[in-house]
Amino acid sequence: MTTPDRLASVRYIVDDVSAAIDFYTTHLGFTLLTNPAPAFADVVRGPLRLLLSGPASSGARATPDGTPAGRNRIHLVVDDLDNEIDRLRGAGLSFHGDVVANPGGRQILLADPAGNLIELFEAAHTPATTAPAGSAGPATT
Repeated sequence: MTTPDRLASVRYIVDDVSAAIDFYTTHLGFTLLTNPAPAFADVVRGPLRLLLSGPASSGARATPDGTPAGRNRIHLVVDDLDNEIDRLRGAGLSFHGDVVANPGGRQILLADPAGNLIELFEAAHTPATTAPAGSAGPATT
C-alpha cells in the first residue's frame, strides 16, 4: 500500500495527451512531471498526480468485462468560484451545467478536452472561531 506521504494518483483516459497537458497546466495550475507523449504524461498539483493516458497507453485498454466509463471526477477546491468561472470562460472553456449550491458550498463541472470531469468547489464560508489563549488553533480530525 502507498504510504501517506506519497502522491495520490488518478488516471484519466484522454484522446490527445498534448491537449490534456496544455489544459491542466495552463488552466488549472498543474505542473508537468513526465511527458512520454503521445501515449502518456503525468501532471501534479499539490498531492495529486494526474495520469493522462492516451489511446496508445496500456491504461487506455478496455476493461475485461466491458464496463463503461463512470462519472468519476477530480475535485479541486477554489477560494472564489465566480472568479475561477470568469477566468476559465475568458480562456474559452465551457462548463457542464450551472453552479450548484448545497449546505457545504458551491460547485460547477468543467470538462477536459477528452470529456473527463473536474469539479470546481468553493466551500461555504463559516464564521471564524477564536482559538483559546496558548493553543495552536482549532483541532483537526
